[in-house]
Amino acid sequence: MREVRTQDAVGMMLCHDITQIIPGKVKGPVFRKGHIIEEKDIPVLLSVGKEHVFVWDVDESMMHEDDAARVLYEIAAGGQENIRPSKDIKEGKIEAFAETDGLLKIDRKRLLVVNSYGQMMIATIPGDRAVKKGQKLAGMRIIPLIIKKDKMKEIEERTKGASVLRVLPFTKKKVGIVTTGSEVYHGLIQDQFTPVVEQKVKAFGAEIAGHILCDDDADMEVKAIEKLLYQGADLILCTGGMSVDPDDRTPLAIRTAADRVVTYGAPVLPGAMFMLAYKVKIPIVGLPGCVMFAKRTIFDLMLPRLMADDPITRDEIDALGEGGLCQGCETCTFPNCSFGTGGTKG
Repeated sequence: MREVRTQDAVGMMLCHDITQIIPGKVKGPVFRKGHIIEEKDIPVLLSVGKEHVFVWDVDESMMHEDDAARVLYEIAAGGQENIRPSKDIKEGKIEAFAETDGLLKIDRKRLLVVNSYGQMMIATIPGDRAVKKGQKLAGMRIIPLIIKKDKMKEIEERTKGASVLRVLPFTKKKVGIVTTGSEVYHGLIQDQFTPVVEQKVKAFGAEIAGHILCDDDADMEVKAIEKLLYQGADLILCTGGMSVDPDDRTPLAIRTAADRVVTYGAPVLPGAMFMLAYKVKIPIVGLPGCVMFAKRTIFDLMLPRLMADDPITRDEIDALGEGGLCQGCETCTFPNCSFGTGGTKG
């Protein structure tokens, strides 16, 4: 690759796209890489500020930006049937799109390896979020116009073994709901919690396998959880009785029914009294009262992962503190906001 005066470039081959930007009208390549420059092209090139252009001199030790972008795509999503590349590489950039509704998982360690290696980059949307089929997930390119082939081989070696991006399809869950509270159990007030929970899980295609009302009695709640598990529920959601008040027994019931407790408490507002446990691989979740009245809570952060059978660890929940404060905006734009975007490990 070498730089020449535009007026001297007639008959030479461009080694990169030339972009034209007219605010509000045009932003895109006016000439593509590989274009043989003609006399009539000179005024156009000058009009977009190109007094010099780079032309390609073949060097077998170097790789062009388009070819390097393909290598980066393979690192990012190669072999992933639920992700596809953009049809065209534009200005040296290739993008990745979801091929199904699901949960986006990002190998953050591999992503950091790429982005700290120099002369290359992969930018993604936040991971551990629900994505829709056709949604853009990432864009990638090298920084210079060409790069040493050896450098691309080195980054392939350093990131081999798994792709940076995965999309886990949602599974059709059978959800069991245990509603706790003497005031609801005895019919003193209407259950307003269950309809909210049902609406959220049905948005992921879930089926309500059963719903049991319980008094503030831990033994009754344990039996309700066990009954729903016996009936085939593969996700149990417990509502009510999740505070630290002495008469709130749901955390005890969950501990008793589960094999393993991941956490009782989370650094997220709304949602600090969230509880997660597992019976073998089946999640048993304690939902705090805020889920009933707040637009977005920790339940909205955890639900996509639960629906994609993505195991959740204590470290991941602990790391939610950065970004774990919902701003309670008058117009909610979640998931296109800061809520839940910081700190998660992976």
